[in-house]
Amino acid sequence: MFSSSERPQMVSPASKDTTEDLQKAAGASEGQAPGERELLPAGQAQVHSEMAKYHPPQRPGDMVMIQSEHTGAVDVLSADLESTDLLGDHRKVSPPLMAPPCIWTFAKVKEFKSKLGKEKNSRLVVKRGEVVTIRVPTHPEGKRVCWEFATDDYDIGFGVYFDWTPVTSTDITVQVSDSSEDEDDEEEEEEELEEPVPLGDVERGSRSSLRGRYGEVMPVYRRDSHRDVQAGSHDYPGEGIYLLKFDNSYSLLRNKTLYFHIYYTS
Repeated sequence: MFSSSERPQMVSPASKDTTEDLQKAAGASEGQAPGERELLPAGQAQVHSEMAKYHPPQRPGDMVMIQSEHTGAVDVLSADLESTDLLGDHRKVSPPLMAPPCIWTFAKVKEFKSKLGKEKNSRLVVKRGEVVTIRVPTHPEGKRVCWEFATDDYDIGFGVYFDWTPVTSTDITVQVSDSSEDEDDEEEEEEELEEPVPLGDVERGSRSSLRGRYGEVMPVYRRDSHRDVQAGSHDYPGEGIYLLKFDNSYSLLRNKTLYFHIYYTS
């Protein structure tokens, strides 16, 4: 005889099948993550099912086809452009690294300044606290840009950057800003920066805001242009505009007289 707790239970074939189904379902639920055990409403389950079918493109050249439920129109998107995504969010792409320039000096400062002092548009004054940017477009007949400059009595900050922009005119233009901070404000109006950029120092080199937006050929440093003529050249990396920056923002008292010669060679 068996007690009530030990008495065997008779199971019909139908109920046995039901028990096996329940055991299989329990085993499957144990293999799932805790967050997946809860049953989803029908609408959410359908969304999850559709998302599971979507595989984002992994290689350049892959195509994504999206069909509208209402119009039936099909949009084809290419994965070649890594700077955009399906939501239209444009990610900032760092400019390519630039080849280093060739730089040298020569000692005939007086002769150089005497010659350029007689030529038109080869002499200007960079006032205290100012930054002068000479914009030099690449020329279709040239292969490299060259520069030479000197100053009276005092040194000046100098650096070269490259703006990857289509060239619509080969005219050389001069832009004057009151200080390095004003230059940053103008650049931020054209292109919003994601994070505040700490300002640098002409003694330590150019600021990271310029590096982030333009190709850096050589950073801004103080040059002894009152002692030797500063000269250099750089091979064109492509179409664009060279930015030759003469930085006197560190000087609170002295204006700097600048003599410069900029040209291209083939």
